[in-house]
Amino acid sequence: MGLVLGDAWLWAAVEWSPPAVAEFYIGGGFDTPTVVALLVAALVKAALLWLILRAPAPGPLDRRAKALRRLLYLAVAYALVLRYPIALLPDAVDAAFQLALWTAIDVLYLLVIRWRSRMLRAAAGAVFAVELAAMADVLLDELDLPELGSGYIVELALMLGGVAATLITLVGQRRDGRWSRGTQTAGWLSVGVYALVFPLDVFGRMSGGDMTVPVMMDALGYVGTVWIAATARELPAEGRPADLPPARRRVIRVAVTAVAVLPIIALIHPEATPHLTYTGWSMDCYDRPSFGDLKPAERDAAFLCRARSTEGGVPPMFPDSLSDQEILAYGRALCRAKDRDEQRALLTRAGSASARSADQWDLVYVCPEIVGAAHPELLWSTTEAEAANAAYIAEKNAKCRDPWPRTKGVVQATANYFLFVDGDPGYLVHDPEDEAADEAAEQAMGKVYDDSTRVGVTDSAVLIGHVADVADVCLTVKAFRTPPPQRTAGWDQVNEVPIVSRSGQLTVPEMGEGGEVGAGAPMPNLAIAGKGRYRLRVYVRVDDAEEEQHLVVVFPGASRKRLKLKPRPVAGRALSFNSPSSGGRRAVARGAGGRSQAELWS
Repeated sequence: MGLVLGDAWLWAAVEWSPPAVAEFYIGGGFDTPTVVALLVAALVKAALLWLILRAPAPGPLDRRAKALRRLLYLAVAYALVLRYPIALLPDAVDAAFQLALWTAIDVLYLLVIRWRSRMLRAAAGAVFAVELAAMADVLLDELDLPELGSGYIVELALMLGGVAATLITLVGQRRDGRWSRGTQTAGWLSVGVYALVFPLDVFGRMSGGDMTVPVMMDALGYVGTVWIAATARELPAEGRPADLPPARRRVIRVAVTAVAVLPIIALIHPEATPHLTYTGWSMDCYDRPSFGDLKPAERDAAFLCRARSTEGGVPPMFPDSLSDQEILAYGRALCRAKDRDEQRALLTRAGSASARSADQWDLVYVCPEIVGAAHPELLWSTTEAEAANAAYIAEKNAKCRDPWPRTKGVVQATANYFLFVDGDPGYLVHDPEDEAADEAAEQAMGKVYDDSTRVGVTDSAVLIGHVADVADVCLTVKAFRTPPPQRTAGWDQVNEVPIVSRSGQLTVPEMGEGGEVGAGAPMPNLAIAGKGRYRLRVYVRVDDAEEEQHLVVVFPGASRKRLKLKPRPVAGRALSFNSPSSGGRRAVARGAGGRSQAELWS
């Protein structure tokens, strides 16, 4: 009927899912290999379903064995039917149901199966615990709670818990003696099917939209259900099924051998096939380790990650058609290229879809002796980079001096404020706990260019712009209980504006760990009188060496006026309101990345 009514109904007949699901896969209709695969899968699934639905073996059962049989048949019903309506519920419901079901089954396995060894029973309990921990981990993930797994070793152990549980259950069945060779063979075949998942999944990815492999994987997946049903069927101790005839046993041995050998064959590629250690979607490639943190044997893999990365939606440096060895050879050739034009020519020859040249922080993994000679900081470990960054910040802070050393504030601090090297309008004085802090910061940034003072004001945020072409400014902040003297002499600009603290805090953003923007030292809370209105006075000057210095004074005050106490710059000095184009001297010490001030506020 599926062949007569069309592809959607053929899909529904074989895959046991609604015809609407098939529309996602059909497109212009199934090709001949997919139709053939569906017909073969239909026969395979029909045969497996026949084995699943065989009547239970007669014989007495105690209370525990009856409970185990019912739960095993419930697991079979879930695999065949129940998973479809349960899929309509939240994923956490499905995860909780499976955890409860298999917890009960595993406990009854320990009690019902005659293990004939305390050590084997204890080992089975440990393996079942790992399997259940993996299910619990899935449930915690669905509930957005902290997961059990941390690290690849734990994740791998949890992933293999189900396989180990199947294996040790098969050992127990063999020692028990109740279950026939056919049932045990189905169990071993289910393990073989699990082993086939990875190579067949890789093959399916390489074959693009071909549906042959997914259809066959779905059909073979019911072998495990056959084993569960057979385990439930043969629970009675009396009336043990007779062994299979020798001819059928030989056929089963051949099938088991084929399932065991096929995964190995699938993993072996011809010499001409590219060997892919890492691809752009490998989880390991999301991290970018420092060169100094890697062992020599790990550096090639790190470069392969970068070479195949599609981070940011850009094409990878090299296509997947190249093997790892070819990419490493091209990488070393890129290191020896005379200029970027020669690098682009090499990438074009390699079939790269990216027109960009190679970056030094990528090439350092394959030719550290070449890149390190020009950029020794790229050879640093994370510890060395952090030490260099801390030393650089301390050096910049040490160059900044308090312009009012004899006028002590209730709280005060002096530090270098690092601006984003690709263009920041300035720095922020704000109430970070205000519910509308983000909105206030955006509004202040929009107002910073309203007049020549370069001070953008909203209720709880003030954005103070820099006036020279600088990458950072020396910043001193002081808080007073009463207005201090104005003392405008020696300053290019002095402005006074209102600001509100709704939470009892006013401060300047500090540079976070690994950040590029913010104050190089902790900044105090300038709202010393708690919640309320304050006045904020800003002093700005640029010395002969084009170094910019700011003094921010905060004190309680209800006035909402903006005052220009010294509105014009010093005569003859040309002031710029742009960020530097050569601020990369700081990026060398603290990494090539960075975020703008607006991103930092968000």
